[in-house]
Amino acid sequence: MGEETQENSLSELDSSQLEMMKEMCMAVDENDRVIDSVSKIDCHRGKGIRHRAFSVLIFDSEDRLLMQQRSSEKITFPGIWANSCCSHPLDIENENGDPVEGVIHASKRKMLQELGIPLEVSSNWEFNHIGRFEYSCRWDDDWIEHEIDHVLIVRASPNLSINRNEIKDTKWLNHQEIIQMLEGENEWKDAIVAPWFRMIWKHFIEPHYPNMDALLGSSSDKIINCGRLSINKKSDSNALKSALSKHKEIVEKEIMKSMNKIRQERLHGAMTHLFSGGGKRYRAILPRLVGEAIGNAHDGHYTLGSSIEIIHNFTLVHDDIMDQDPIRRGLNAVHVEYDDATAINAGDAMLAVGFEILADSEDISPENLKFLVQSIGEMVRRVAEGQQEDFDFEKRDYVSEEEYIAMIAGKTSAMFETCAETGAKLAGADSKTVEEMADWGLKLGLCFQLMDDLIDITGDTETLGKPAGSDVVQGKKTLIAIHALDSGNDLPTFSKVYGQGECSDEDLERAVEELRNNGSIDYAMDRAMRYHSEAHKILDGLVPSPALEVLRQLTDMQLTRIN
Repeated sequence: MGEETQENSLSELDSSQLEMMKEMCMAVDENDRVIDSVSKIDCHRGKGIRHRAFSVLIFDSEDRLLMQQRSSEKITFPGIWANSCCSHPLDIENENGDPVEGVIHASKRKMLQELGIPLEVSSNWEFNHIGRFEYSCRWDDDWIEHEIDHVLIVRASPNLSINRNEIKDTKWLNHQEIIQMLEGENEWKDAIVAPWFRMIWKHFIEPHYPNMDALLGSSSDKIINCGRLSINKKSDSNALKSALSKHKEIVEKEIMKSMNKIRQERLHGAMTHLFSGGGKRYRAILPRLVGEAIGNAHDGHYTLGSSIEIIHNFTLVHDDIMDQDPIRRGLNAVHVEYDDATAINAGDAMLAVGFEILADSEDISPENLKFLVQSIGEMVRRVAEGQQEDFDFEKRDYVSEEEYIAMIAGKTSAMFETCAETGAKLAGADSKTVEEMADWGLKLGLCFQLMDDLIDITGDTETLGKPAGSDVVQGKKTLIAIHALDSGNDLPTFSKVYGQGECSDEDLERAVEELRNNGSIDYAMDRAMRYHSEAHKILDGLVPSPALEVLRQLTDMQLTRIN
């Protein structure tokens, strides 16, 4: 967006809200240390700047929580439901010193301005500082939040005098009513709940409430990283689903057409076997989605996506032989349905077809063809190296965190990286954008694999189709296990079952609980969310468009698989 367009859009905003955008917030690093004084508008516009914030939760004598609906005049997140009061300490006296004292002073100032609670009343309250969390969330193409939020709890039953320029409505909600709001039940069917309040509920309130003594007594110095959150506005929630559905039908026709190059009936059957088992075709569709976000998508992107999907399935066929896995996508693995020799031959032929259809395409120039062949060839090599490292890890007593990340960067992330890189190149992007999209694909793939590891631990057996925590009994060197092994803490049940191949459900449940209490699950989640946030920062540099929103939703989908 150009500077003139930005200024025009600002002129349309509420004058009172715009005036407050001149206030100076405190930009902070990831450890909540102040590094600069930045205007509120610069903290919230464009890519945004991490800054300090606070959230106050007022519980009355009946243990009901005061919730507020933000006014429609608010510049960021208008009309959504949030906790009692939330804003920012400013770079002013009493608020820019000690962080906890600063946010308490700021909360009193803001509660007077928003809720009409006099300072002589709030000054007598006891403010319980129970923790901090970092998150970012984009409202639209122009506005974003990126905060380290201090959570404050107060027991009080104040009289309210609402500032209608700040607040549209308020409600006192009990435990059950809060749950109904979060789940969109009854009167809350069309309401949008602030993503930061969802994180406050999940990480701070839900573990204790309605036991107020336990809640008020809870406190932690740790900054919980909640990553990039999604607002899930109703108007655009189906954009990704629609795009995936539309493109999937086209690439599947392209894939099956490509397979018709094989005339030998048994070989053709073995090559197409896995495709009949379904699949979301993310890798096949991703180049096209990137091309649309960059701005010049064409039919060559479907051929490119089909090529990468066919090659991806080639790796799956060979992986199943190496691992002797009998099932893939609910079907017999190819080596089971046919035999090992036919499966190996089918995989080899799929690799050949994947490259052949690129050369056949009239939509791919000779210059781009060379780039695509080099990129996809490198991808296959990196996947093979990652697979071999994964095999070798099983025989080693110790694997470092750095080694594990490097392994999944090849085995899993290389395909996402190549899909994004080649999709951008084929769309005519400049070299800088091609590199940035490759980095986005890498971060997306790393997040994807770490979330898979977490789902194995935290998912339920019925949904997974295998015992939850099977990675533990198989002795997989996941980031969760590496953290647990490196911690030096006594984890008796985890040590007992890790790598034993089988164990009782009770022991496995205890082992998972030990991993949770040890912080190993949170550690892996934190790493996944950092990759998720880094991926979003790259997308923030692209020109806003509906197609870019689809990539944002695709990035968010990695975390919503578990949240």
